[in-house]
Amino acid sequence: MDVTKDKLEYITVENSMGKVQPSQGKLEPISTRLMSEPKIIANLCLACFGSEDQIPWRAYEADYSNMRTDIARVVRGFESYNDRTKEGSEFYLPNNALKGDFSKLPEGRAQFTITELPEHALLPDEFLMMTIPSHDQFNTTIYGLDDRYRGIYGERRVVMMNTDDMNKLNLLSGDTVILRSTYDDTVREVSNFQVVVYDIPQGNLASYFPETNQLIPIDQYARESQTPISKSVKVSVNKM
Repeated sequence: MDVTKDKLEYITVENSMGKVQPSQGKLEPISTRLMSEPKIIANLCLACFGSEDQIPWRAYEADYSNMRTDIARVVRGFESYNDRTKEGSEFYLPNNALKGDFSKLPEGRAQFTITELPEHALLPDEFLMMTIPSHDQFNTTIYGLDDRYRGIYGERRVVMMNTDDMNKLNLLSGDTVILRSTYDDTVREVSNFQVVVYDIPQGNLASYFPETNQLIPIDQYARESQTPISKSVKVSVNKM
């Protein structure tokens, strides 16, 4: 919630069930200078582009319903966006697969592709690490330190390891380690990570983001989607 606004606004989010639902802040703002995400974005865009000739940034920030009105004009499935999210209402995102509707695809049938697994050439001391969110996390917003998905509580600077890999490195559960990645001769590292025994395949590790974002180079990404290599980062584990 933006404390500088007189009216109580709401944003919308996609929940885990593929539904769009309204969301409002309930906590008292910690500062009178606290700005909402729409206002932050509007200010950034005005600072970068310096004009509202094409996009009315101030109108979006002044009344969030203006954003939903324009989204409804251009995004399929969001017709009557404001009306469908009033007073706690929600609606499902368009899902052709759920409906079994493949009429717009070639031959009107579902299309399947086979993707080969990539080959990751690891050095003897390297592991392939994936970064993951915890249960108490939405994207990079962290609401708590407990992860009931994986039985980890009160700590996020952890690295989940196979017991055989731990034995090879003479590591015990709770040991503190440094994680290092090397890409294009640049060494990146994060420290003070606790080892956690986890049922994960040998040669693989898992850690939370954004705590491990520092290990990921910005120029390494997937060929087609251009997403960062956050799910397949080559790292070494070194005891502190």
